[in-house]
Amino acid sequence: MSGFALHLLRHGEPEGAGRLIGRTDALPTAAGIAACVDQARDLGPEVLIASDLSRARLAGEAIGLATGVPLSIDPRWRELDFGAWDGLAPGDVEGPALARFWDDPEVHAPPGGECWSELVRRVSGAIGDLAARPTLIVTHAGAMRAALAVLCGFDVRQTWAIDLPYNCLLSLRVWPGDGLGQRPTAQIAGLYP
Repeated sequence: MSGFALHLLRHGEPEGAGRLIGRTDALPTAAGIAACVDQARDLGPEVLIASDLSRARLAGEAIGLATGVPLSIDPRWRELDFGAWDGLAPGDVEGPALARFWDDPEVHAPPGGECWSELVRRVSGAIGDLAARPTLIVTHAGAMRAALAVLCGFDVRQTWAIDLPYNCLLSLRVWPGDGLGQRPTAQIAGLYP
């Protein structure tokens, strides 16, 4: 099998950019939506999926209108839940606690939030349900990093070292698993800020 194209597009700039807005349903800016539509213009997806959070969903709806591809919503592609920190500026979080989180999001998850393995498990389930067809997913930086962990075997430090600015596009070539316990694998085809 030759695999299939999987494009992961981070939503465009939201209102309140710069805060920890994991599950906070921040609205996207008009410029953020337009930037996502521009990134998606020539991808040719057959399947279009978006996180249910407005900043991804509204960009997905605009891409669907521009491409004629119907949009499906999947909440498993949401951002990491920052728990008690959700919606706060990084400067409003106790410095040592935030540093421990950035250093090891598995062991030092935000209070009441998701740990790294929970995000990876959620995204892994979503990946496992994908059809082997050219797919575009409008999602969030954390979910994109989790997809790299699942598909490329990157550890948490490797995934967090990759800069994923608003409306960046990560293109992968995915080879589905064998259904007998072998997980899907991928190769990075491009990263377009």
